Amino acid sequence: MNLEELRDDCSKKQKKGLHFIIASVVIWGAVLFVHLSSLPILTKNLLTFCCTAPLLPLAFFVSKIIKVDFENKDNPLTNLGVLFSLNQILYLLIAMWVYPTVPEKMLMVIAMIFGAHLLPYSWLYKSKSYMIFSIIIPILALIIGNNFPPYILAAIMIIVELLFSISLVAENKRFDL
Repeated sequence: MNLEELRDDCSKKQKKGLHFIIASVVIWGAVLFVHLSSLPILTKNLLTFCCTAPLLPLAFFVSKIIKVDFENKDNPLTNLGVLFSLNQILYLLIAMWVYPTVPEKMLMVIAMIFGAHLLPYSWLYKSKSYMIFSIIIPILALIIGNNFPPYILAAIMIIVELLFSISLVAENKRFDL
């Protein structure tokens, strides 16, 4: 297969990563729950990091429900998708610095990192949705995060992730034709 065929295969078999975006709705729901609590901000931030831990198993579970080839071992571009995700771990070092330094802004930084890390997937999946949301999410997180409490940002992120999921469903429909 040539490069374009590999990208199409990855997009089709992995439904453009829809399982991860749906799983992130659950993660942001847990984050919202944490930030609605009366816990101290440093505890909320620690629990926010903990809330992100089940993303991979949640995405795996969702992949079974929506029939996604989670590993897609036949396509070498799957490894590239994994690499795109791993770069987010390095960026989380920034959030770890923000955690004790400017704790009330940590969730904003995490949302910005999450959104920005989506950009390479616009190329991998030939997806306008990834391109648009990778730009909208960090900008929206910056605006909301600087003007509202973190629980508002978490609630907005749930809405954004739901809209992103709907957008990906629409993009995936062309493979079903």
